Amino acid sequence: MQSKKLLIALLIFTSILSCKDDEKEKIEEVPLQTFVEPEGIKEFGFNLNDYIVKRDTIKSGDSFGVILERNNLGYPKIFQIAERAKDTFDITKLQVGKPYTLLCAKDSIQTPRCFIYQPNKEEYVVVNFHDSIHAYTSRKPIKYVEKVATGTISSNISEALEKQGLSPRLAFKMADEIYAWTIDFRRLQPGDRFKVIYTDKYIDDSIYAGVHNIKAAFFEHNKEPFYAFQFETDSTKGIKDYFNEEAKNLRRAFLKMPVKYGRLSSRYNLKRRIAYYGYKIRPHKGTDFAAPVGTEIMATANGTVTESRRKGGNGNYVKIRHNATYSTQYLHMSRRKVKVGDYVKQGDVIGWVGMTGNTGGPHVCYRFWKNGKQVDPFREKLPEAEPISDSLKVRYLEYIKPIRTQLDNILFEEQEPEIELAIEDDIIS
Repeated sequence: MQSKKLLIALLIFTSILSCKDDEKEKIEEVPLQTFVEPEGIKEFGFNLNDYIVKRDTIKSGDSFGVILERNNLGYPKIFQIAERAKDTFDITKLQVGKPYTLLCAKDSIQTPRCFIYQPNKEEYVVVNFHDSIHAYTSRKPIKYVEKVATGTISSNISEALEKQGLSPRLAFKMADEIYAWTIDFRRLQPGDRFKVIYTDKYIDDSIYAGVHNIKAAFFEHNKEPFYAFQFETDSTKGIKDYFNEEAKNLRRAFLKMPVKYGRLSSRYNLKRRIAYYGYKIRPHKGTDFAAPVGTEIMATANGTVTESRRKGGNGNYVKIRHNATYSTQYLHMSRRKVKVGDYVKQGDVIGWVGMTGNTGGPHVCYRFWKNGKQVDPFREKLPEAEPISDSLKVRYLEYIKPIRTQLDNILFEEQEPEIELAIEDDIIS
């Protein structure tokens, strides 16, 4: 009997050991967590963790040599770098306010190894003098993200967009680039509403660079629908325009105003009286748009520059002949960008707002000529832009089909999606 008890105890003990061995095996089967050292922060094609990074902007009095000398690099080395880099980058063209980055060695004096200059948000110039001296220009990666937005007007379109935290640039593009000749945005009605498909631009995946373009839009004004679709009419020249659902161009041959950011300060008026001249009639044959000095002035239509000079009360001015009927003139520029004989396209910059000639403040006096006579552009029935060609119309109508479907399926803010209920016949009483 005792031997039987011993045998049972031995079996139990063996079983316990076996279980412990099994547990041990299970524990050993669990893989150990592996730790991967994170990659360094990369920018401009460099691992920034390998350097001491110094960021700053070009200050007044700064030059390439001054910046490097201030950061413990001697002039013989600076001169050598400048000579080697000059074929790629002109170091004398650093602009005040533009950012630059110095990548410095992790030594006691933080010796500069690389100078990176950013003339704009997208481009950067690298002058690398770590091992060998070389310079090159590159661009940050650009990403475009398609988005949609809707809004209902209570007072104006900018307010409707601002409520949603959307860029006011959308309002400008709709008002001035798409619907400028179709809808008067100064007379929008409460309850007017819109939908828009657009793309936002990002640099380095994270830096927001604003609205890139509008692909399509729908605006309901006074209960009337207005569609707009962007379409490329000339792939060689990259010409794009906006057309409605019937392929009709929404633009006119002339822009409404020669500045993007300005206000109408004085209209064409042949009976204008001015107190300074004793209220005598002093005809004003131009249309004035007030804007800060330096604001870009645009050609309002395609044409050839016939005059570009400074003369008397006109100050710096440019005159453009658009065809046998129409010419336009732009007065009081601070500087002119074009010369006689240049061909300009609608929207091209031809100069900058200034105060040259007889003027009491910064503005551009826009003069509109028809058959050699100055007229009021706002009272003229101006020609439409060129219609889409018959050969392209079929392709255009096919192209906009899926985009219109996408646009029509976007719900306005206050809309609820329609739900279709399937009801069985035997449930109906």
